[in-house]
Amino acid sequence: MKVKIIIEKSSDGYTGYPLGFSKGAIVGQGSTYAEAFRSTEDSITAFIDYYGIERFRESFGDNLDLQEAFIAESGVLA
Repeated sequence: MKVKIIIEKSSDGYTGYPLGFSKGAIVGQGSTYAEAFRSTEDSITAFIDYYGIERFRESFGDNLDLQEAFIAESGVLA
């Protein structure tokens, strides 16, 4: 099973999470992109070890078959 991981960069470092994971939270972090990626993979592995692969799959709901993700920036301000 392949999982897409989002890595966000902020002034505090990098944060990662599996895209489409909607029931609960899995997060990784690090001072570099690579550290955050590995940390997120470790968090996914820990979740699966504790709850099982079926619960992991169920936590994606309809997002399990997500094929692409896009990021767009809008100029609309609230």
